[in-house]
Amino acid sequence: MTESNAVDVAFIDDDPALRAANVQALMLAGLTVAGYASALEALEAIDADFPGVVVTDVRMPRIDGLELFRRLRARDADLPVILITGHGDIAMAVDAMREGAYDFLAKPYASERLVASIRHALDRRRLVLENRELKRAVATTQDDLPLLGTSAVMARLRQMLRQIADADVDVLVEGETGSGKEVVATALHRWSRRATRPLVAVNCGALPETVIESELFGYEAGAFTGALKKRVGRIEHAHGGTLFLDEIEAMSPALQVKLLRVLEAREIAPLGTNETRRVDIRVVAASKVDLPALVRQGSFREDLYYRLHVASVRIPALRDRRGDVPLLFGHFLARAAERFNRAPPELDASVLRHLAEHDWPGNVRELVHYAERVALGLVEPEPASVPAEADGGKGTLPERVDAFEAQEIRAALEAHKGDVQATVAALGIPRKTFYDKLRRHGIDQAAYRGGR
Repeated sequence: MTESNAVDVAFIDDDPALRAANVQALMLAGLTVAGYASALEALEAIDADFPGVVVTDVRMPRIDGLELFRRLRARDADLPVILITGHGDIAMAVDAMREGAYDFLAKPYASERLVASIRHALDRRRLVLENRELKRAVATTQDDLPLLGTSAVMARLRQMLRQIADADVDVLVEGETGSGKEVVATALHRWSRRATRPLVAVNCGALPETVIESELFGYEAGAFTGALKKRVGRIEHAHGGTLFLDEIEAMSPALQVKLLRVLEAREIAPLGTNETRRVDIRVVAASKVDLPALVRQGSFREDLYYRLHVASVRIPALRDRRGDVPLLFGHFLARAAERFNRAPPELDASVLRHLAEHDWPGNVRELVHYAERVALGLVEPEPASVPAEADGGKGTLPERVDAFEAQEIRAALEAHKGDVQATVAALGIPRKTFYDKLRRHGIDQAAYRGGR
């Protein structure tokens, strides 16, 4: 599918006059529409990732609307299809709805009736696609810090990881504490051809200086006091797979020299021997600090930095993608409630305010722990007045998260006086997602222009 990625409605009718009239009416209602003269044209443009709704006339030559519905249903059982019928086809349309068609309208029908049906179907379609994306993201990442998020920066990050995962180059991952650097390393490993071999993680900041060299390179029996038998080092253990070096900024200058040789020659010499051994590894190094600044200070080798910097990935801080906070929190809270064998708790105003206003210096890891404390009832409510619509104490968890999301969008619109570009940037979500959310929450962006 190409241009139909941004389409709300695919309208199929072989009558050019009726098709043009309906397309115009739907566009006047604020929908993006693609018109097709035949079912064959529509089938070429619509696949399982189509984000919109299909509206089709039943009576058409060659492939009629019912056959089109059945073929589309075979591609995606959740794709909403609305049938336009004559009075003689109503019984047929009712049977199609039993098979899974979303709705049918008998001619003549009011355009408002069609628009209303389409908007409801779009809401359902959005939820289906969001749930699919959520499941895909969870399935391809670790359980503790999944790379979830609908913001543009997270979409770009996932795309970049896919692009470089199978390119056999070393990668430098930069990001603040708790942003998910080990998750990125895991994703790179799982999505690469090395996935069947080990992923070996070493925290360079957690191992004492006297231990880290023997841990990385291994040693022969008798190499030093207490070395009673040979030990294979972490680098050799990662042969054929991926070596993840976390907090590489903590590595001593002497060890940096040895690591540089490993990266350049792909060989190691265990302690206690002059014998070198070839290793086939991919190195993913991670840092929570500004490595170029350390290079300028002389505490990190410039040649090692550029050797690691062949491919670089920067993980955005959570405060830079606030639009993802409701989705992440809802996911972590539901998971925590299940783990603790409790029902998801009611969200009071102080929790919602904390989600909206906190800067999350600990990033996603901090949000996970906060969700766990909320699930356990360890967060004390704070008295404060908030808009009634933001009170998360009622309804299901998705309804409460939706209320918080609507509040955040309205606050951003008010802060930027209805300016779409500035609001989208502040929320950290794509423009199309922004408009989808306006429609879903019934928010009139124009009402905020000029600070009104």
